[in-house]
Amino acid sequence: MNLRTVLTPETVNLHLQGTTKEEIIDEMLDILISAGKVTDKDAARECVLDREKKMSTGMKHGIAIPHGKTDTVSDLVACIGVSDNPVDFDSLDQEPCRIFIMTLSPVNKTGPHLQFLAEVSLLFKSAEKRQEILNTTDKSQVIKILTE
Repeated sequence: MNLRTVLTPETVNLHLQGTTKEEIIDEMLDILISAGKVTDKDAARECVLDREKKMSTGMKHGIAIPHGKTDTVSDLVACIGVSDNPVDFDSLDQEPCRIFIMTLSPVNKTGPHLQFLAEVSLLFKSAEKRQEILNTTDKSQVIKILTE
């Protein structure tokens, strides 16, 4: 899995405005729609919210990884958003989140989805990388931080 092939400056938003989990998910889906990665927002939203009902994707250290499986995409797609303000995402550590990584993948392909989630979760064990992402004003820099 190469994050550089999945993430582009068009799939990065450094100023998410949402104040709730649902608003953040909608904004993230809008990023994927604007980038031409998702065509059916309602179906994509439903699969992400279904996943959230099973267990929150709010991790630790201010990171959430909302994701889902849907037939509305033919390959794994992903986007990254940074919120100007912390958002309650029912995280494991009960802390609000500011960094959001959404991924959607086809129902019939599990490999890339699991690989992506594993790779992303490893990247965020670094407090330094998290802070760099929160501090940057350059979308391309976010991808560079994640892929180095």
